[in-house]
Formats: sequence, structure tokens, C-alpha cells
Amino acid sequence: MINTASLTTTPRVTITGAVKKFGDTVVLNGIDLQVRSGEVAVLIGPSGAGKSTLLRCINGLERLTAGTVDIDGVRLEYRESALNHMREHVGMVFQSFNLFPHLTALENITMAQTRVSKRSKADARDRGMALLARVGLAEKADSYPSALSGGQQQRVAIARALAMTPKLMLFDEPTSALDPELVGEVLQVMRELADEGMTMVVVTHEMRFARQVADHVVLLADGGIVEEGPPEKVLDAPESERARSFLSQIRADD
Repeated sequence: MINTASLTTTPRVTITGAVKKFGDTVVLNGIDLQVRSGEVAVLIGPSGAGKSTLLRCINGLERLTAGTVDIDGVRLEYRESALNHMREHVGMVFQSFNLFPHLTALENITMAQTRVSKRSKADARDRGMALLARVGLAEKADSYPSALSGGQQQRVAIARALAMTPKLMLFDEPTSALDPELVGEVLQVMRELADEGMTMVVVTHEMRFARQVADHVVLLADGGIVEEGPPEKVLDAPESERARSFLSQIRADD
């Protein structure tokens, strides 16, 4: 369950007036959102609601049309040096695993440590092995991605993100590309991170995960926040018809 002792009132992420347009299409339309240090915020909503776009805007992978993002009180800037510095403290795990196919699991984890954080090869290897053990894959250190299952590749991707010692982890539908029987092993790693107090923003369709792990559920639709609050409020007692309609469809699909 959630490590509530780790929660503070300090915002790790503050999004103010976020607008994102692609041409004439408005994907985000004035989003205001705060995520506290130690909090697990889960973004849910229909396809096309802007969930993944919002996550990518937090990490500077997409540039806001208007509005601001602050991480630990520091305004997100789009200069390459500023983005690189910010990403040393913000890990991101994507739908597709994005592992380098020509590198082993351990090499995927150590590369950024030596090139970006300038750790020695020995220190990077020690940390890489510890993180592989952390996600239950120590025995796969010398395996290439092609020899790993989807769930194993995603766990390596999580270990790679953790290698930079982030203060914030972003997950963009991390189980959507997995076969159903592999989903649980990835969600278990994420549950353990939540228990340890990692600040996380997660885009997911896994309602059980949202109910069990989230401190803060944000339901997006039509470019805006429809409802937000603790999972028991948003998922069990939604106030808006839009939220009730979406959640009833999710339950029907289950």
C-alpha cells in the first residue's frame, strides 16, 4: 500500500495554465495540476484526452503552447542544457521499451550513468546490477533485449530510469504493449516504488492499480481535467456525467 509517511505538502510538480496545440487541434486546454513530493498521481481518461501529451510536456519532450511547468520550484526551460539537467532528475518509462537492441540489459542501464552522470564504469556496473536485482532480473544482466520477454524488457527500462537516481518518475501506459500475463510483474515493481515514496505520475488504463496505489487520480477528457481527487472519490463517486460515462465504459470493457 501507499507509504503515506512520505507524502508532504511540497509540490514536486506544478503545472499552470498548460495549453498544447498541434496545428489547429487543441489537445490541452488550460491544465492546472500539482503533484506533491512522495505522491502517486494517476492520469486516466479516454483515448485522445491528452494524458500522454501532458506527461511529455512535464519532461519537455513536447513544448507547451502556453502555460508553465515547475519541478521542485524550477521553471521548465527548453534550452538543451536546461532540459538535460532536468532529465537527470526525472525518469520516464514509455509504452514501448526503447531499449538499445545492441546492448545487454546491464549495458542499457550503465550507459547514461557513465556518459551523463560521469560515474565510473565500476560504480555504474555496481548500481546497474543492484537495480537489476531490484526488479528481479539480476540473472539477465548479460541478455540482449531480443532474448527478454516484454515484461522483462519493461522492467529493465524501469531500472534504467532509476539508475539516474530520479526524484520523479513518469510512466506512459507502461503495460499497454504487454501480454496480459506480463502486466502484473511490471505493476508490482511500480507498487514497490510507490511504497518506497517515489513521486510518480502514471498514465494508465489499469483501474485496479489506480485504486490500490494512487494518492491522486486525475480524469482528463476533451483537453481538460474533468475530475480529480483521491481514488475513492473519483473512481467510486464521480460527480460529473462525463466521468460516470467514462468509468461505466471501463467497467463494461472489464
